Amino acid sequence: MPSPSLTVEIKLIDPRLRDWGLPAYQTPMAAALDLFACIDADLVLDPGAPAQLIPSGFALHMADAHLAALVLPRSGLGHRKGLVLGNAVGLIDADFTDQLLISAWNRNPPGGPSITIQPGERIAQLMFVPVLRPQLTEVTAFSRPSERQGGFGSTGG
Repeated sequence: MPSPSLTVEIKLIDPRLRDWGLPAYQTPMAAALDLFACIDADLVLDPGAPAQLIPSGFALHMADAHLAALVLPRSGLGHRKGLVLGNAVGLIDADFTDQLLISAWNRNPPGGPSITIQPGERIAQLMFVPVLRPQLTEVTAFSRPSERQGGFGSTGG
């Protein structure tokens, strides 16, 4: 498991992040870093339109097979405005070194409000997570019994 003092390299691509703020935890106990929309002009997302890729302004390199990062929506933007991520959650592998892009989508129904994203607006968040990489072993029968049997939703919930 990664240590709390783990270091991840960050490469600045958009110098405006120095003014807006480099990705940082907003409170001492925040689980994720805020990501900014590094765009040159307001971006209008209409309801029902395809998701748009928005640059984050930086690249990172974790270089640790036991670490990954998740691009997550900001809760308030989804609840108040209808802004969600086009792929729900983005997974960043430890060996990915290109600029992080944020897939943004307006989930409002047709005829609903458009969403305007402004340059420098915090639109998503990045959370680092430990990765377990178990070795898969093919078997003809499982070595331990389970009370769970059945298909999708088999617990009745």
